[in-house]
Amino acid sequence: MKRVFSDNDLKNLLEEKFLQYNNTDFIYSDPIQIPHRFNKKEDIEISAFLTSIISWGNRKMIINNADKMMKIMGDSPHDFIINSSERNINSISFVHRTFNSDDFKFFIMSLKNIYLNHGGLENTFSPKKDDQWIFDSITRFKNIFFSIDHLKRTKKHISDPAKRSACKRINMFLRWMVRKDLYGVDFGIWNNILPSILSCPLDTHTLRISKELNLISRSQNDIKTLIQLDKKLRYFDPIDPVKYDYALFGLGVDK
Repeated sequence: MKRVFSDNDLKNLLEEKFLQYNNTDFIYSDPIQIPHRFNKKEDIEISAFLTSIISWGNRKMIINNADKMMKIMGDSPHDFIINSSERNINSISFVHRTFNSDDFKFFIMSLKNIYLNHGGLENTFSPKKDDQWIFDSITRFKNIFFSIDHLKRTKKHISDPAKRSACKRINMFLRWMVRKDLYGVDFGIWNNILPSILSCPLDTHTLRISKELNLISRSQNDIKTLIQLDKKLRYFDPIDPVKYDYALFGLGVDK
């Protein structure tokens, strides 16, 4: 018989597991280790963004391929994006599953456009004053990102909540940038987004555990399920709800 948890039980469990998993040991087995190599704000956010974009599949493969991306950019991603010649960019050879050289080249050109003409990555995600959710900011960012010439196939690499996507990878990236983490994992280097409006990165682990704990009633990995989960996590902690991503992900990975 499936155990039924009270809200108090659930909050206590999530708080306990958040404290267990949200520590620097988490960094060494997670793709977040890539941006932790850098100190300059722009290098951190660019490396975090690119790493998050290829964060599907085996974590070891993700880390290895994100490392390759950094090496291609001379381990100075911001300088490479701003100053590389067309010849440098066209010589790039890279593949991670369905993300290939053409996609990577476009991402570099689009990021260059964002830094030169749109005030940088943080500015392009800026929410409107009364936004209660991060979804509209993600859609606005995607519109800016693909405002320069691009291959149709490349658009699939940035999800859109307007198309019912739960946007796991973008939400993970935003958690990294926004959360003021006392335990040294998330960076908290962005100040224009409140942690309270962030959404949980909903992957197979967090989805399964959330369903088992009755935090959600749906099984589809889409924005409707994400809103259901977000509302519950905001009930437990209205200021920093996505801290519970550590608990849900950790419980899922450890089975």
